[in-house]
Amino acid sequence: MMKLTQGELPQLCRTIADKLPSGGVVILQGDLASGKTTFTQAFAAYLGLDEAVTSPTFSLQQVYGANLYHYDLYNYGFEKFLSLGMMEELEREGYHLIEWGDATLIGWLKRAGIETVIVKITKCDPSSRWYEVEYA
Repeated sequence: MMKLTQGELPQLCRTIADKLPSGGVVILQGDLASGKTTFTQAFAAYLGLDEAVTSPTFSLQQVYGANLYHYDLYNYGFEKFLSLGMMEELEREGYHLIEWGDATLIGWLKRAGIETVIVKITKCDPSSRWYEVEYA
């Protein structure tokens, strides 16, 4: 577990990209406003993308560049994600960052053999967060 400010996020992004050099799934967990979308913004910047990254809460998925996919299951949950055929999206080459991924999704990813990193984010204060990284 590490405590980082937003300016220090690139080092965590580098660590995760090194672990998943060909892409994979990053599950982002944390309370509302803990920094899940902020992490995705930092990851996009680390990949050299200069697009405005926003939360896909109401659209379910945003795509940035040729290799960054951003999902938000808050309003939909895993069952709706599955019923919409979104699991097939995870077969696309690139990084798939999923906000609000739960144990059901993680179990499915493990059974499917999809490389997954889980990032649990806890807000410490307005300028820093605790990041707990687990490789599933």
